[in-house]
Amino acid sequence: VQFVESGGGLVHPGGSLKLSCAASGFTLEGYSIGWFRQAPGKEREFVAAINWSGGSTDYVDSVKGRFTISRDNAENTLYLQMNSLKVEDTAVYYCAARRYGSITKNRDAYDYWGQGTQVTVSS
Repeated sequence: VQFVESGGGLVHPGGSLKLSCAASGFTLEGYSIGWFRQAPGKEREFVAAINWSGGSTDYVDSVKGRFTISRDNAENTLYLQMNSLKVEDTAVYYCAARRYGSITKNRDAYDYWGQGTQVTVSS
């Protein structure tokens, strides 16, 4: 079971990035998927989640209207489109999968985690 994350990088405030998280060794079908982030000196926090069908999503208030979570079950890949990026979005972003249950903000409920990808928003 492995996630391969990509798409992170350095971007100016107001810019955009699209993160990808490709799963290998298992199929994402049936899993709820989430994105979390961790800034230096802070706890890992919930960003967004999507259920197995893609019909239900949830976001932390600070990214609503700017970030969009999506998934392609055929490609076994999860995405996070991030627009209008702010300096405070700077963090390492992690994807995570939850085998049973609905989407949740609780990081302890997720079974598998990616290795993280760095997103830096700076002028």
